[in-house]
Amino acid sequence: MLSDSEIDAFRYATHNDPFAALGVHADRDGQLWLRAMLPGASQIAVLDASNGELIGALARRHADGLFEGPLTITVRPNYRLQVRWEDGRSTIVDDPYRFPPVLGELDVWLLGEGTHLRPFEVLGATQRVLLGAAGTSFAVWAPNASQVSVVGDFNHWDARCHPMRLRRECGVWEIFLPGVGAGAKYKYQLRAADGRALPQKADPYALQSELRPATASVVARMPAVVPPSEGRRRANALDAPVSIYEVHLGSWRRHHDHTSGPDGRYLNWDEFASLLVPYARDMGFTHIELLPVSEHPFDGSWGYQPIGLYAPTSRFGDAAGFKRFVDRCHAEGLGLLLDWVPAHFPSDAHGLAEFDGTHLYEYADPREGFHQDWNTLIYNFGRTEVSNFMVANALYWLERYDVDGLRVDAVASMLYRDYSRQAGEWVPNVHGGRENLEAIAFLKRMNEIVGTERPQAVTLAEESTAFPAVSRPVYAGGLGFHYKWNMGWMHDTLQYMQRDPIHRRHHQGEMTFSLVYAFNENFVLPLSHDEVVHGKGSMLTKMPGDRWQKFANLRAYYGYMFGHPGKKLLFMGCEFAQEREWNHDRSLDWHLLDDPLHDGVRKLLRDLNSFYRTTPALHERDFTPDGFEWIDHQDAEKSVLSFVRRGQADDTLVVVVCNFTPTPHRAYRVGVPRPGVYRECLNTDSGHYGGSNVGTPLGAATAQPVPLHGRAQSIVIDLPPLATVMFEWKA
Repeated sequence: MLSDSEIDAFRYATHNDPFAALGVHADRDGQLWLRAMLPGASQIAVLDASNGELIGALARRHADGLFEGPLTITVRPNYRLQVRWEDGRSTIVDDPYRFPPVLGELDVWLLGEGTHLRPFEVLGATQRVLLGAAGTSFAVWAPNASQVSVVGDFNHWDARCHPMRLRRECGVWEIFLPGVGAGAKYKYQLRAADGRALPQKADPYALQSELRPATASVVARMPAVVPPSEGRRRANALDAPVSIYEVHLGSWRRHHDHTSGPDGRYLNWDEFASLLVPYARDMGFTHIELLPVSEHPFDGSWGYQPIGLYAPTSRFGDAAGFKRFVDRCHAEGLGLLLDWVPAHFPSDAHGLAEFDGTHLYEYADPREGFHQDWNTLIYNFGRTEVSNFMVANALYWLERYDVDGLRVDAVASMLYRDYSRQAGEWVPNVHGGRENLEAIAFLKRMNEIVGTERPQAVTLAEESTAFPAVSRPVYAGGLGFHYKWNMGWMHDTLQYMQRDPIHRRHHQGEMTFSLVYAFNENFVLPLSHDEVVHGKGSMLTKMPGDRWQKFANLRAYYGYMFGHPGKKLLFMGCEFAQEREWNHDRSLDWHLLDDPLHDGVRKLLRDLNSFYRTTPALHERDFTPDGFEWIDHQDAEKSVLSFVRRGQADDTLVVVVCNFTPTPHRAYRVGVPRPGVYRECLNTDSGHYGGSNVGTPLGAATAQPVPLHGRAQSIVIDLPPLATVMFEWKA
């Protein structure tokens, strides 16, 4: 018989060892007793599951739902409970406390060690069949909690119904609930070590979540592993053309109808598959990159403050819809990259903050654990379970949804303990330095695991400092990323382009400095969402001059970007020169495409992507010095730059010439590497794009034996105003 104190522990949901008391147990005389906690029940009979015979009747020990009674058999049975409820209903249910532990011994060992590659397969809500019963197992890491219950719509959110078992070896609480299936909503009710009830927590490993402002986790089916694709691996290779279309789904396009208007409801995953994917394909991009799609509570964070790291956001539909979107991308020949946020997380009460009453996921000291810029918390990667949680999350998206890569957000903030902090506001590492050694170790391990388990995938670092070897292999002393965003290139060149052309001759180095370090890393040239928000204006409004000159400047800049070594990234709307600053609550201004100048920029981007993809000289040697050589970077007086791009084959050669003044330069002579004909393949001043249609006569120039720029041959061209022109060599 249970003592009154034990009964009270079940009544008040404080009992921390429910399997020791509930279910079937033998007394000192060998008599089998069964105990059950079913609030709202009035009578409980015990049935033999094999034949339905009555093998016991339980007496109610307390009005709150505690029942117990002897069984009429001497061997532990496979049983079910026939329950009559106080509202008159009668149901037959499985007792969760007749089932064995869920976690296997190997899982327990690896979880405790922090080396479980796929903890998402055993933690969280996992649908399974156990002892012939279909249901869902729940498992949550909370080593410092004194008691944990799973609550949900299946038990009226009553923490008394399903207290969980603690696996002390790894700090995981677990239970199997027969009859609970896909679509069930749930959370965890935890008590801190001192017994106080904590806010109900969403499942860190939830595969699906409710639509905000609701915050419950949702039981969902685990996506199957998608076998690696050699074709996708080639499309992500360092010598492949990579042109990325960066998209915030909530504002790319909104649903138009008579009730919601142009800025109405979001599109769903299937609508994005039928609209966004063909658009990006037709524009010639090779990849789509989505701002974070992990579940997040606040729209204004754009996804960069996620809570449901394993759950595609419910804003656009269910997880199965997201998988169909990924499949459509691949069917159309597009790779899909996701922005991924391991640097920090929000402090919402239902999230990871003080998860079990302690600073479990975050550093306890705010000098280490609080981001002053974003009012968020910082993962404590010195805790192996936290590092494992995030490494596995990276693998989950790549392996289960078959995404092609992860762009890792805010890497600079992870690498340095003094990031955006004044003296006295940060804690040195064990050696007295400023590097965050734990985060560095995490990034290396994450990249190694991705490289081993998902070799077709790539990782890209948003990293704005001079930290060495970000995109070099771990075995060579690097962080292991495949690519790094070139924030310096973006900053310097935009600063140059915003200057009045009359002053540009004094600042030529802003356009050329990036070539000093261009081959130190595997760079992506980003014109991202960060450049068109928070008062920075749009790409078009950054450009100086009258309306025509603004468009011409922008076209010339895009041409220079596609000629410059490095992979390319462009934020949505920039491809048609969106005029207003990006607003995450509004659709892009697609009506601007009715304007020939805006549509001309779109046509240019489409042609730039096409020429870039089909011209090996513009992408094969992006990361080796032999793929680039200056012709002349010293003609500052005319603000002209000229250079050569080379592919792997000897006959793949492109000459790029840029004029960043509004003055055309007729009969402009340029030294070239070899004799032959140089055909004008792309001219950003073409009338097709809204330009003045200045160009080299007949669209080609033949090399002449006139030495210039240190070369024996040169060509004479007509260089358009505010334009970039590309010439492809033919023997």
